[in-house]
Amino acid sequence: MSTEDAPLPHAPHVDGPPPHILLVRAPYYRGVVDGLTNGATRILREAGATFDTLDIAGAFELPQTIRIALRGSTRYDGFVALGCIIRGETDHYEFICRASMQGLMSVSLQFGIALGTGLLTCDTLAQAEARSGADGFNKGAEAASAALLQVNASRRLGAG
Repeated sequence: MSTEDAPLPHAPHVDGPPPHILLVRAPYYRGVVDGLTNGATRILREAGATFDTLDIAGAFELPQTIRIALRGSTRYDGFVALGCIIRGETDHYEFICRASMQGLMSVSLQFGIALGTGLLTCDTLAQAEARSGADGFNKGAEAASAALLQVNASRRLGAG
């Protein structure tokens, strides 16, 4: 299914108190990540969630930062990871995409966290811009919606 076939992301209802979310941004491509952030924060606000935002060096550091947050004193109900990796002329793209995505999945499984992943892996900047725009098909909005749905699942299963 392509993005154009998918339903537009919306703010799901979350049972219980308003969730507190950490939005971790890797703003190497600032315009793209700002667009993803706009989509994510729209969904979080519509759901009544509170959130903190943290900028980090790059996509490779996304899972590391979420793991560090889990050691911190602030309790988060969920996390949203936002970033963008664009294919270049070397194998660097493949390594960073694989390590970043596997790292995010690993930390989410190991620690049972609610995580929405808005890490774009695109061939071109134009593709990334199309996925981070204000037209409704925004991957940041999808990531925030996914995180909130996971928070809800966690709470309903007695894990949150």
